[in-house]
Amino acid sequence: MNWILLIIAGLFEVGFASCLGKAKETTGILSTYWMAGFFVCLTISMVLLYKATQVLPIGTAYAVWTGIGAVGTVLVGIFIFKEPATFWRIFFLSTLIASIIGLKFVSSH
Repeated sequence: MNWILLIIAGLFEVGFASCLGKAKETTGILSTYWMAGFFVCLTISMVLLYKATQVLPIGTAYAVWTGIGAVGTVLVGIFIFKEPATFWRIFFLSTLIASIIGLKFVSSH
């Protein structure tokens, strides 16, 4: 259950990073809405991360959380914001995914 909370927390990290990016691109009330989304996603992500770290080792949980956020944010950048998907970007993204999976397997929980 704690791993599921951690994964959901990571997805909300993608949400807050994406909202922050959209808030930067917009102006007026639309920017305010994106910032509200940022704060909602940030709060949910932090609460779920906190709950997951009550059982999971903090180092592993934090590394997995940031990894999910990094991978997800890069994928959102590629598929939504049309950022370039270069060979090296995909290669290093793949190594990050492999590292996240490896941390899950070597965790004692």
